[in-house]
Amino acid sequence: MGIEGVGARVARKEDKRFITGAGRYVDDMVVPGMKHAAFVRSPHAHAQIKKIDVKKAQGMPGVIGVLTGKELKADGIGNLICGWMIHSKDGSPMKMGAWSPLAFDRVRYVGDAVVIVVAETKGQARDAAEAVEITYKELKAVVDASKAMDKGAPQIHPEADNNLIFDWDIGNADDTAAAFGKAAHVVKMDIINNRLVPNAMEPRAALGHYDKAEDHYTCWTTSQNPHVARLVMSAFYNVAPENKLRVIAPDVGGGFGSKIYIYPEEIVCLWASKKTGVPVKWVADRTESFLTDAHGRDHHTHAEMAFDKDHRILGLKVETQANLGAYMSLFSSATPTYLYATLLSGQYNIPAIHANVKAIYTNTAPVDAYRGAGRPEATFVMERMMETAARQFGVSPAELRRKNFVTAFPHQTPVIMCYDAGDYAASLDAAMKASDYAGFAKRKAAAAKKGLLRGIGMSCYIEACGIAPSAAVGSLGAGVGLWESAEVRVNAVGTIEVLTGSHSHGQGHETTFAQLVNERFGVPIDSVSIVHGDTDKVQMGMGTYGSRSGAVGMSAIVKALDKVEAKAKKIAAHLLEADEGDIIIENGALKVAGTDKNVPWFQMALAAYTAHNLPGGMEPGLKETAFYDPSNFTFPAGCYICEVEVDPETGVTEIVQFVAADDFGNIINPMIVEGQVHGGLAQGIGQALLEGAHYDNSGQLLTASYMDYTMPRAGDLPSFKVSTSNTPCPGNPLGIKGCGEAGAIGSPPAVINAITDAIGSNDLAMPASPSTVWAAIRAATKH
Repeated sequence: MGIEGVGARVARKEDKRFITGAGRYVDDMVVPGMKHAAFVRSPHAHAQIKKIDVKKAQGMPGVIGVLTGKELKADGIGNLICGWMIHSKDGSPMKMGAWSPLAFDRVRYVGDAVVIVVAETKGQARDAAEAVEITYKELKAVVDASKAMDKGAPQIHPEADNNLIFDWDIGNADDTAAAFGKAAHVVKMDIINNRLVPNAMEPRAALGHYDKAEDHYTCWTTSQNPHVARLVMSAFYNVAPENKLRVIAPDVGGGFGSKIYIYPEEIVCLWASKKTGVPVKWVADRTESFLTDAHGRDHHTHAEMAFDKDHRILGLKVETQANLGAYMSLFSSATPTYLYATLLSGQYNIPAIHANVKAIYTNTAPVDAYRGAGRPEATFVMERMMETAARQFGVSPAELRRKNFVTAFPHQTPVIMCYDAGDYAASLDAAMKASDYAGFAKRKAAAAKKGLLRGIGMSCYIEACGIAPSAAVGSLGAGVGLWESAEVRVNAVGTIEVLTGSHSHGQGHETTFAQLVNERFGVPIDSVSIVHGDTDKVQMGMGTYGSRSGAVGMSAIVKALDKVEAKAKKIAAHLLEADEGDIIIENGALKVAGTDKNVPWFQMALAAYTAHNLPGGMEPGLKETAFYDPSNFTFPAGCYICEVEVDPETGVTEIVQFVAADDFGNIINPMIVEGQVHGGLAQGIGQALLEGAHYDNSGQLLTASYMDYTMPRAGDLPSFKVSTSNTPCPGNPLGIKGCGEAGAIGSPPAVINAITDAIGSNDLAMPASPSTVWAAIRAATKH
């Protein structure tokens, strides 16, 4: 490991421009002649559109165009789609209701886009939007998935009877029933995973530009995967042929999954640019983000776990209702199925599992993948169940987990996944040591003397990252492959450009990807440029989500580096009149092993391009491309321990200690990994204690601003103790697993387990706000 190579704590290259205000986001983009857009959105959760009158708005100052859904449909723009086909247990395909980018006959949630107004300024566009007159016939709404299938509930889409999108099974029901028949103990729980709003720092934005002279479209957008956006807008939404559409995702201020998807606004801005003849920019305000960004989680689950007399798990039964909102977002069907139920074995050796998932429409914002995407929901079920079982049995929560850990690898679970490597006991031991688990009783007694209730809780999570391989996910319904691509260009002076299909929106790719190059060739990372986010510059790639940039994106880079290295060694061997097998690369030079003969990297690169003295038959230049399709998921895992103090008079909870022990395999940059874990922990703790999206019965979002939706602040979080162990992943050339989502996956159950331990009541839902905790304490004292 060099000072800038793999494993080094290198400061992020990209941070200089970010902390000095030099980042370039969509809202910073200015195109000659650019105008501004505002959307007219439905104030009703469910209503028929009877009439749209745009005359007054058209006559207002600065207005260039006022466009409706009927015009959009007349121009052949398609409906938004879900890109992962799920079949119900009876074999029928999921029921995907129509989602027009601009509603023209019916609106299905508050915030549904109905009209776009284009004007000279943002203020003029908003003023004119308020002048659009829409006559609605309001219909009955339903916001609770558990009520949406009731007789008499409003029908949201004609395609989905009783609002049921699919009724899906995984595992073996007969084997699981047999396991429960042999059980000495059965633990049962009803578990709610609360709905969340992603709240990326940068709101969504789009700038659409139609160039009439070239008959070409350009879309600047806040996207995690610009190539997928181009593909879908071309192939399914009929915005433009793929060769006539450029998608650029510049600096993006966070995504957390919510910027994977193609939303109505990108489509409409591109279409409106052609209709009006001007470039059209739209930037969401924060309330629009609350209303229309894809929400996360919102599961209602009943789970039962069977144990034998020695407290070994025999079987697991899970029934989940997943609220997908008013429409099916791009990957919404995969989140509560193959990203959730396939992880219900947790870190445990469970012989039999059966899960049923019902996905349901409601009159709420669409729900899709949010940091962790199904894995947090699965972990919350498993780790609340394990903690509850330990309490019911009167045994140590740590030892109950240890007794049931998977210890031999590879391990095939009953729910598709084959775990390739891990050492779960090592993470458990590290977390228990760092938290002084054995000394908790003394700390609890000391807190009691101060009138506080102290509790401790743990969570042993596992996740699946780098979703793959493409053939496997295709057989499960995925509409795209999940490989990644890379191109490595060595310039004539030896500087290097890495063009990657991954997209960075906070992950630090410009640093970590450059560290790979430094490790291989010894060139300074400042001479390495990372290019991403522009479909005209970078070859087709699948983007960033599901902690895939390391395991999949970096592996593609490694394959391209292999090819560059092979050619570079051939050139060096020719220049040095040596055998190719004797060439090594060290400290920015190609050397003949065991001698002082060498050629600097830049001279070798120059030789590749002057082509004056190359091996016979070799093409000039030094540029290589690679595509990498993983052979399996990767499986990061770890143990988190949370310690809290609760004021019984107020219900206020303070996290006094939080320990995270993770196994991410090999690590490229420990400092960046720690930052990713810290951020994930903050989001997971936010879900556990503070965050929750709430609708009233009429479908109005009650938490549509930071006045009502509580985000975690620095004062809500402790100083985290984080550590890593390492069982390298055998499935990719770098041995890495992924770290971006772990904190958000493992932390919520650790927090809730700690609070319930403190208050002596297991009946506690997220978010565990002071009022919720106070009520749980009061309810427990009555029994």
